[in-house]
Amino acid sequence: MEVQRFEDMQTEFLARVSQVVYCTMATIDRQNRPRSRVIHPIWEGPIGWLISWPASHKAKHLARNPAVSLAYIPDKAKPVYVDGATEWVDSVEEQQRIWDLHRTTPAPLGFDPQPHYGTINHQYYGILKITPWRIELGNLGGEPVIWRGQGA
Repeated sequence: MEVQRFEDMQTEFLARVSQVVYCTMATIDRQNRPRSRVIHPIWEGPIGWLISWPASHKAKHLARNPAVSLAYIPDKAKPVYVDGATEWVDSVEEQQRIWDLHRTTPAPLGFDPQPHYGTINHQYYGILKITPWRIELGNLGGEPVIWRGQGA
């Protein structure tokens, strides 16, 4: 079933991703091969925010191809798939806002970045924005719920 508005799936989406917290994210490496890793994004509506090292292998992959595919599997019968584009956030104000979002969001989704990074000026602190073009709420034995964002 296709939904036109993200709000029509938002409650179920947030319930599922909150249940498992971590997901896998696939990128395409510099030799055109898929590469997966575990990440911990926080969601504001359909937008995902990830604290990540801007000089990591992941960053090198995303510089070449910003497309990602995420998979949450809190229940094998009800997976969540997110396909989208990424971009690094350079604005100091937005970096601070996302720092505060992580700090004030209750655990296990939120966490205090200070023990890991000290401040937003730490060399390993970067903000990656994930803008989905497709979100699917899987339903083994039933019809999935699919939302397509801009650019889908």
